Amino acid sequence: MDLFLLKKIITVLIMPINIVLLLLIFSLIVHRKKPKQSIKSISAALVILFISAFPPFSDTVMTAIENDYPPYVRSNVPIDYIVVLGCGHNTNAELPVTSQLKTCSLQRMVEALRIYQIHPEARIITSGYGGHNSVSNADTVKQSLVLLGVPAQKIITENFPKDTEEEAELIAPRVQGTQVILVTNADHMPRSMNYFQEEGIYPIAAPTGYWVRNSEGSKSWPYYMPSSKKLEQSTIAWYESLGMIVQWFKSLLN
Repeated sequence: MDLFLLKKIITVLIMPINIVLLLLIFSLIVHRKKPKQSIKSISAALVILFISAFPPFSDTVMTAIENDYPPYVRSNVPIDYIVVLGCGHNTNAELPVTSQLKTCSLQRMVEALRIYQIHPEARIITSGYGGHNSVSNADTVKQSLVLLGVPAQKIITENFPKDTEEEAELIAPRVQGTQVILVTNADHMPRSMNYFQEEGIYPIAAPTGYWVRNSEGSKSWPYYMPSSKKLEQSTIAWYESLGMIVQWFKSLLN
């Protein structure tokens, strides 16, 4: 089996909602022969589900990841490259190209456009393979930027990287010795910066797509109600945390 596919399958299986499902399936299998084990399994599943969907917990774990790098405002030095990491899209000729981008890719594209307007001297590097699509994510983001006014000749595409590690490996040789801004989602930024720094590139971080945007003021009671959005947020935080743990283990082996 392809190593990339195997990694994705394992990652999916250890996400909170899938752990809950596995515990519930286990409880159904053993409930006749081992009723106590079944009850414990159901209880564990409910606890994990509640905690993962509980806003104060979800916001706390996500904020710890998102606040590693501040939002980008302006650099006093000329910028050579704005690197936009890939995320996802669904090719559909019946939709405008901007509507084909998944939310994370759209957020990154808009942030790159904002920074380009501050630094028109820079070139933009878009990245990401196509997955099941005939058009790569890099090219879809490029088409969106061109549609919004960026000259096509100012955009370079890296159409083949499948993940962040490959993106860093392929882009690093092109941007060595230059001023680089790295655009990706705030939750994804710490892991992304680590990969680029491993390649000898120390970009300026430009995080976008924050999950936690609420102020520190008092919150009304609906905030404390568990929700599917907070479950998704906790899942992303768990995914990124696992990714950073894997990075740490790899650094010990190198």
